[in-house]
Amino acid sequence: MGCPIAGGGVQDWLQYHVLCSRQGYRASNFAELGVFTYLINELGVKNVEFEELLGLDASFLKQQSAAENLFFAAQTIQNACGTQALLSVLLNKDEVLDIGSQLKEFKEFTNAFPSDLRGEALSNSELIRDVHNSFARSSPFVDEAQRLATEDDDVYHFIAYTPIGGTLFELDGLQPAPISHGSCSFEEFSDKVIPVLQRRIERYPAAEIRFNLLAMVQDLRIRAREIGDQDRLYQEEQKRNAWRWENALRRHNFIDFAGQIMRSVADSKLREGDRAYEGWVEEAKAKSQARLEDKLNSRAGPSEDVA
Repeated sequence: MGCPIAGGGVQDWLQYHVLCSRQGYRASNFAELGVFTYLINELGVKNVEFEELLGLDASFLKQQSAAENLFFAAQTIQNACGTQALLSVLLNKDEVLDIGSQLKEFKEFTNAFPSDLRGEALSNSELIRDVHNSFARSSPFVDEAQRLATEDDDVYHFIAYTPIGGTLFELDGLQPAPISHGSCSFEEFSDKVIPVLQRRIERYPAAEIRFNLLAMVQDLRIRAREIGDQDRLYQEEQKRNAWRWENALRRHNFIDFAGQIMRSVADSKLREGDRAYEGWVEEAKAKSQARLEDKLNSRAGPSEDVA
């Protein structure tokens, strides 16, 4: 599950938007920050990035600085909920954000469309498709055919929350329409969105911890330059460099590379003699079994003698 939350204006940058996500076995949150920042930059949005939020605290959100006009699109393709959630936020904040000429034109073009046609328009937009697919990598194990999204896609999913026209809306492309969570001004956003998120999280087992919150904020380098904080500016530039490296890795499929390494290692063992390969395999099995037993013992805890 993922949820973008939005609120704020240019004058209060660090109160902008939040993405809440329930994570599967995916890339790290740090990598996702770089992915989402890259996506919005490539879509033409200026001076915006993502930062991770580590808790549901209204004061922390504050420190991090009319429905008929609402943009809502149905999600019609799989594996696009993150991109769609970003757009649900951005296309409802175009009056306070510089979202670029192409996204403005897209919103104007789809303004009179129903939600299902807006979803189709999103999937057929060359700009949006190219930016979204820039992270795609071919895989022999993935069916890349398009299909209609279903509730099954909600296992790991992004959803947007944003105040629009005095109302807090939940924008989930898998739902038939925006969901109102009551009145909410910009000033009230941080306080009112947290109970909504908590109720969402409580739907899952208490042991479920695969959630994260991402805040859409002003590019932090801007503030560092304004106040002359060279140390912070250096840290932000290093963070961007790390994001570029992570994003480059995400675009590659390493299956063939891993297969070649495995073949090379196996060939080297076979050249050592008939028994070397089998001994190597048995040694690896023994190490795996030992690690499994250690893990099971650590979970069971220390044993106690019963008198």
